[in-house]
Amino acid sequence: MSEYTVNKGIGRNPEFKGLKSQYLFIFAGGLLALFVVFVVMYMAGVSQWVCIGFGTVCASVLVWVTFRLNARYGEWGLMKLQALRRHPRYIINRRSFFRLFFPNHQKRRNV
Repeated sequence: MSEYTVNKGIGRNPEFKGLKSQYLFIFAGGLLALFVVFVVMYMAGVSQWVCIGFGTVCASVLVWVTFRLNARYGEWGLMKLQALRRHPRYIINRRSFFRLFFPNHQKRRNV
């Protein structure tokens, strides 16, 4: 039986077969979800060969996409991309220029 090392040191992120940190969770979660869908399809009465074909194709696509994301964005790139989408492109400020510097100042009214 072969032995696989998962963590390569204290304080370093986990790595397995080239997949780093969050991609491990994406990969494991995807395989778990695929297994659940496979079982539900089989229990629903779908043909065995359709289930096997569906599982094989989806697992292959999952492996390919996960390794491609890992190679493209690196260890933290996917999180940086998600953070970039959450930030606004520009900030709209509708206050007058004077109130930006003196926020408690009120305009005087002539009575």
